[in-house]
Amino acid sequence: MAIGNTSSSSSSCCSRFWSSALRSKRLVSPAEKTARDNSGRGLSRRLGVFDLILLGIGASIGAGIFVVTGTVARDAGPGVTISFIIAGASCVINALCYAELASRFPAVVGGAYLYTYTAFNELTAFLVFSQLMLDYHIGAASIARSLANYIVSFLGIFPVFKDNIPAWIGHGQNIGGVLSINILAPILLMLLTLVLCLGVKESSAVNSFMTVTKVIIVIIVICAGAFEVDVSNWSPFVPNGMRSVFTGATVVFFAYVGFDAVANSAEESKKPQRDLPIGIIGSLLVCIALYIGVCLVITGMVPYNLLGEDAPLADAFKSKGLKFVSVLISIGAIAGLTTALLVGLYVQSRLYLGLGRDGLLPSIFAKVHPKRHTPLYSQIWVGCVASILAGLLNVKILSHILSVGTLTGYSVVSACVVVLRWKDRTNSQVSSAKRLEGIIFLITVALSGFAAGLLFHYQVSFIFVIAAIVVAIGASLALHFRQNTHHNMKKTSDHFMSRRVRHGYMRRRLSTEVYGDSVGFSCPGVPIVPSICIFFNMFLFGQLHREAWFRFVILSIVMVGVYATYGQYHADPSADENIIYHEAPVESPR
Repeated sequence: MAIGNTSSSSSSCCSRFWSSALRSKRLVSPAEKTARDNSGRGLSRRLGVFDLILLGIGASIGAGIFVVTGTVARDAGPGVTISFIIAGASCVINALCYAELASRFPAVVGGAYLYTYTAFNELTAFLVFSQLMLDYHIGAASIARSLANYIVSFLGIFPVFKDNIPAWIGHGQNIGGVLSINILAPILLMLLTLVLCLGVKESSAVNSFMTVTKVIIVIIVICAGAFEVDVSNWSPFVPNGMRSVFTGATVVFFAYVGFDAVANSAEESKKPQRDLPIGIIGSLLVCIALYIGVCLVITGMVPYNLLGEDAPLADAFKSKGLKFVSVLISIGAIAGLTTALLVGLYVQSRLYLGLGRDGLLPSIFAKVHPKRHTPLYSQIWVGCVASILAGLLNVKILSHILSVGTLTGYSVVSACVVVLRWKDRTNSQVSSAKRLEGIIFLITVALSGFAAGLLFHYQVSFIFVIAAIVVAIGASLALHFRQNTHHNMKKTSDHFMSRRVRHGYMRRRLSTEVYGDSVGFSCPGVPIVPSICIFFNMFLFGQLHREAWFRFVILSIVMVGVYATYGQYHADPSADENIIYHEAPVESPR
């Protein structure tokens, strides 16, 4: 009897776990979405389209524009420009997927987590959140340390500070291999957390000012450098072959990361359905233009093989006698890191707010300040976590495990676009068997991308890489044609079986395509474009260090345990439908 009871109890626990893990949010209809977006309920809707573009630029362009461009150019030569174009094109199609989902969902926080919860299931959404959040926490600590380092170095320009600032204040005082004391980084994090707690209007003003400053400095750098360009330095344009260009593209891809932050500001956007796609794609296009300009200038000013390692752009201007530009570069780097850190902390708090509302995290994370209209406790939490990491740990040793969450999130969001097109038509057009088949095709594309990246990373014969690409193309085409073929056959059958067909009446079209346009902004070329996104993102995943793969597996296992012990018992997929938000105060016209 005891054995039987134990077996029955174990079976009941497993049954409950899977029933909870596989539940999903209801897909809101267009009419419901419009009603909820226009209900007047929500966080303070103060972000216009210009604010959203600046938010995306602020998150994407940090000090890397002054450093990464030069370091990659040392290997790819002037062809680094092509690297940035390839990486930018990949990010654009990722942005198209984000733009569709941002425009079709109700204006609430959540981003990739919310999309995954609706398209797939609760457990997958929770795992996506955990992978993203570890990236955000470590990334915020790393950026804070870099910002502290740049500020101390900038102060070194003045004689009173030069060589008089202890390492433990800004540069970091290492104690062994893991511990490293830094006082300034946590102070900076707390200051930015305070700004974010004051309200979205105040934090948006700070971000806008710093981002505009940064962009102006980048434009000045490009214009000043253009007069020093020697076009002979661009020949040959690809000195080390296209492999170096593609390798460079996998590196500089992460210089564009940040445009997805705009999707997490949905609840604070004035006109989310119109402005979010513009903010996502517009900010990315501005970043691409700035990166290409800097690449052309730096490779035209100095032969690529003579570029410095630590500060290549600043060194290039110093070699031309333009030392004042190197000072501007330092100011631009400080402004860039400040905005990247500010937006990173902002995004983290909104994700915690979303999970707190859904019950996957304690309800304290769901509380919004009644006057400031900000998720106060979530904001303080993310600030404290980043401060502890930045103040006590040598986060550079964790850099090898970064970017896993970003690539995971981008890949899943691309898959969400395809799956949600099915869900739009689930009742009559896409059977559960066909949905499962489609998911298998998506997984095949992802595994092919990972295999291609792995083979490319270890420089295996290019034939095997091409084979992986062919498999991915086959799965993408099958995803498109098999779904539509099944749908057309079913609709044709229904048409001829119907007794309501009038004499002489012919339908212009027996079927609407399974992948017909979405409400609002529609990503073109579904499912091919999302499949390309998934393939390239997983290709980059295969380029990461081995530690990153281990981190992905270990964190996933740990978070499944967290979900099993807490999340499944407290989560409510319909929670956000019943939340009463604080109304944004109406500003009197001037």
